[in-house]
Amino acid sequence: MQEGPNIARIAAAIGERARAQMLSALMSGRALTATELADVANVSRSTASSHLTRLERARLVVAHDSGRHRYFRIASAEVAEILERLMGAQHALDEKRFGPRDPALRRARLCYDHLAGEIAVWIYDALEAKRAFELTSSGLSLNESGWRMFARLGIDASQLSHTRRPACRACLDWSERRNHLAGALGALLMKRLIDLRWASTARGSRVVRFSAEGERALRRAFTDSASRRSTAPVAVQS
Repeated sequence: MQEGPNIARIAAAIGERARAQMLSALMSGRALTATELADVANVSRSTASSHLTRLERARLVVAHDSGRHRYFRIASAEVAEILERLMGAQHALDEKRFGPRDPALRRARLCYDHLAGEIAVWIYDALEAKRAFELTSSGLSLNESGWRMFARLGIDASQLSHTRRPACRACLDWSERRNHLAGALGALLMKRLIDLRWASTARGSRVVRFSAEGERALRRAFTDSASRRSTAPVAVQS
């Protein structure tokens, strides 16, 4: 008699080269068509459709129609975090490689809807150094000191009031092997960085590029907050 959930179905869905490549492409957080995913996996359109049906049945991706096109995306943030951990596990077992070869991907990239890479791990470390986290019965949460840091970016707790998703989650970074910030707050932070034009993304890539001024402002927000009383977001000239 089997005890616990059966992970074989999910493992089988992920454990095929073309499907794994499709999932990796969708980790950019963007919705892609079957044709685009076929190109990524280097398979025919009909083969891609078969793979995507398999991924849908495993509840790893979801699809929605827009006009004449059908778009696919990662089913949830929880699925994205599982995939990020699997990427880390694969590289940990492969002694020849440690993280992505592209320096830009190592520095900053999208992990579905939140920031990953060296800069993301630095943010998490800065929050820990300021003792901004508390461990509660429902998991990781941000304390008053932590919210003051985010307030300088124009982010407050009321912006998370309409989501059932955990506010804070520690996500193991597959290139740095240390945690970065995930959850609803991680997604909100990534969106805010784009809105402030401190960072930008490009279609077809997971790379996140920071402007020099944007990165300096971000680092100030997570290191100087204790000495600055203002809750106004840091201004950066675009």
